[in-house]
Amino acid sequence: MDFESKANTPTSTDNIQFAQPTTSRKPLQLLRDTEALLRRPTVATLSPILPRKLSNKFQATSSLADESFKELAEIDLDTISDFELRPIRIHVGLSFIGFGALMILVLLLYLNTLHPELSTGEQIRQYWYQYVWFVSLGVAGMFMLGREAMRPNS
Repeated sequence: MDFESKANTPTSTDNIQFAQPTTSRKPLQLLRDTEALLRRPTVATLSPILPRKLSNKFQATSSLADESFKELAEIDLDTISDFELRPIRIHVGLSFIGFGALMILVLLLYLNTLHPELSTGEQIRQYWYQYVWFVSLGVAGMFMLGREAMRPNS
């Protein structure tokens, strides 16, 4: 008994060719074009509705955005080295730590002024979720700074 088919008919899936992109756009150029396609109709729709002074500022801001995104799109992401990103990573880590500490301070101020009847244990029991979020932000920032400290300088 021969279970294999003798006929080798080509199927339609064998000859499918997908269209290749004609130009490969960089991510920042794609961001610029997408943002402009969303912003320009919005500005055109809202400008007649807004007061004259606000409309002029709105259009000026839109043209400033065009210029800023044009400059941004000229940046080649492949030329940015890991060493050049180090200060930014340090700033982000410090921002996480600072924001976490500030929000814990704001939470404590809120609890002590608006809920003075709560003891410390009751405050933590009621607002543990916020404590955990803010402490986690600070810890994430410390991990970022620790990783940068252990990264080689070259």
